[in-house]
Formats: sequence, C-alpha cells, structure tokens
Amino acid sequence: MSNNDHLRTKINLETASFPWSELLRHFAGGTVLVVAGELDLVEVALHMAEDRAEQIATLLNSGQLARVSDAQASEWLEQDRQLWTVVVKPWILVQHRVSHA
Repeated sequence: MSNNDHLRTKINLETASFPWSELLRHFAGGTVLVVAGELDLVEVALHMAEDRAEQIATLLNSGQLARVSDAQASEWLEQDRQLWTVVVKPWILVQHRVSHA
C-alpha cells in the first residue's frame, strides 16, 4: 500500500456521524467546512491533508467546499441534522448525505 492509500484508509476510519448541535462551538470558531453531497468526503479530506492547493481552490471556487453559512447552521439545528464528519486539522469537514432508501 502506498502512503496515499494508508492516509485514505486512516481518514476513512476517522469519519463519523455527529449531530450538528455537537459541532456548533467549532462552527462559531469558523473551522467547519461543508462538502457538497455529490463529492466523496474522504477524497476531499485527502486533498486537504495532502495540501493539494489546486484541487482545494477548484472546490472552493465552485462552491462545492465552503464555510457553513449562518442560515445553513440554523436550518441544521432546527432539523437536528446528523452530518458525516472528519477532522483535517484545523478544519472539520461536514457533509449531509441525502438517503435514497
């Protein structure tokens, strides 16, 4: 396994589902980024962990990676939303996955 594969596996094992209410203090600190639902959360975290500036810039420019807005934060709190999360210090990446079940 390459270093990249090891890091991908490590990140994958560190993903977890958390209620938004438990992430509010991090949101208040400005360290929470939302990843678009169509993206692979682990792949985005891998880009960040490996400091792939070009890929990150593309995601930011397209809006597929962004700071959580106040409106979004309020909506998630009202809905008691569960989000997939992973930490790539200093950031916490969150993603709402729509269930198709």
